[in-house]
Amino acid sequence: MAKTDFKTVDQYLATHPENVRAVLRTVRGVIRKAVPDAEEVISYQMPAFKLHGRVMIFFAGWKEHYSIYPATDGLTEAFKKDLAGYEMSKGTIKFPLSEPVPASLIARLAKYRAKVAKAKTKRKP
Repeated sequence: MAKTDFKTVDQYLATHPENVRAVLRTVRGVIRKAVPDAEEVISYQMPAFKLHGRVMIFFAGWKEHYSIYPATDGLTEAFKKDLAGYEMSKGTIKFPLSEPVPASLIARLAKYRAKVAKAKTKRKP
């Protein structure tokens, strides 16, 4: 990716080849639908969704895969069976671009992250 100062998710998406862009649009739509109150933002130069004042989930496209972040210990434990077939590393879940987007799984991951964001907001003094 040549550009590195993204202001919008559309700018980020525009830097990817069409096949990656199409997948990322699907992922974006799944997350939007799963957590409609979330605000779309760019954080750490990646598309993200913010809820209750904090980023709850990121997604990014790469050459051979796209990723969902953060894959926290709680999330990976809660979705252990569902994530068994996917590569995971350092808080990242990697989904191959060559396979259909697991929309149901991504929606459930987004909803889980929304619950975590809400719980953390309630704990703030």
